[in-house]
Amino acid sequence: MKDLLEKATRAHTLTRTEIVSLLACSESQLLFQAADFVRKNYVGDGVYLRGLIEFSNYCKNDCFYCGLRRSNTQAQRYRLTPQQIIATAQQAAQYGYKTVVLQSGEDPQFDTDKMCHIIREIKKYDLALTLSIGEKTREEYAAYKQAGADRYLLRIETTDKALYEKLDPAMSWDNRVRCLNDLKELGYEVGSGSLVGLPGQTLESLADDLLFFKKLPVDMAGIGPFIPHPHTPLANEKTAGHFELSLKMMSLMRLLLPDINIPATTAMETLHPQGRLLALQCGANVVMPNVTQGEFRKKYELYPGKICTGESPEQCRGCIQAKIESIGRFVAPGKGFHGDFLKNK
Repeated sequence: MKDLLEKATRAHTLTRTEIVSLLACSESQLLFQAADFVRKNYVGDGVYLRGLIEFSNYCKNDCFYCGLRRSNTQAQRYRLTPQQIIATAQQAAQYGYKTVVLQSGEDPQFDTDKMCHIIREIKKYDLALTLSIGEKTREEYAAYKQAGADRYLLRIETTDKALYEKLDPAMSWDNRVRCLNDLKELGYEVGSGSLVGLPGQTLESLADDLLFFKKLPVDMAGIGPFIPHPHTPLANEKTAGHFELSLKMMSLMRLLLPDINIPATTAMETLHPQGRLLALQCGANVVMPNVTQGEFRKKYELYPGKICTGESPEQCRGCIQAKIESIGRFVAPGKGFHGDFLKNK
């Protein structure tokens, strides 16, 4: 294990077999320490904050693992108006955020013209803007980019094509990959990621995920544990081991792509009370506090037990800064584009 970690720390490359052996190893601390060492050297001790605006929980898709799936009749659906979205972004800027993330289900009500209007208005507040709104045509992605969008987050969830299409009925894995390639070619900072612990997923397929992200390559990778939602077909699946395995995936991602942005996902803290802080010590350098207002925070339920749904955006901002500082890190200034730390070093 020490030899593999030395190789990964020095050359930032591993074979599929080597990745699998590290994922299977029960001695995780050396892996976590190596990732934290690389994180410090390539992206520093600063933690970038991205203000998350969850603006619609309508979704046309029916993914087995997601609480927003269209067949979930128990979901309390909502849509923010364009004016509400823009006002929320303005407030995020006042709280000191330099980036906002617009996230939703795949909601057809937000057509290209509406999204481009929202993007143009938000950009007036000198914010970097990430979109996380699903699969679109190349033309739609180009329009968002022209309107001012900087980044796009589209998680592959799994590179196991058969598993993907089993859990995402009527969706095409090939089209998902097409979207990621289009985004890359159009000049976005591209984020993707994996859902760790899906039923039927293997360590080999997780290794393939990491190699896929390296090959693209991504500018950001979000690694999160699968947490079963009670109103989905996977309601009775277990979560044992998903947290630890997610930390391993995050650490290996840092070793393979040392200078990308890696978020400490909210789902990590749903499974462990110190989840985001532990993730920050295993390679992560980004946190995405929720800046959505009021009752909407509870209704955007991808998975059960989501943290911070009863807090205000202002409380979340102060709380996460205190947590970051408690481990000797600090909230990084600036918008945190890929490679910023090394450019300014």
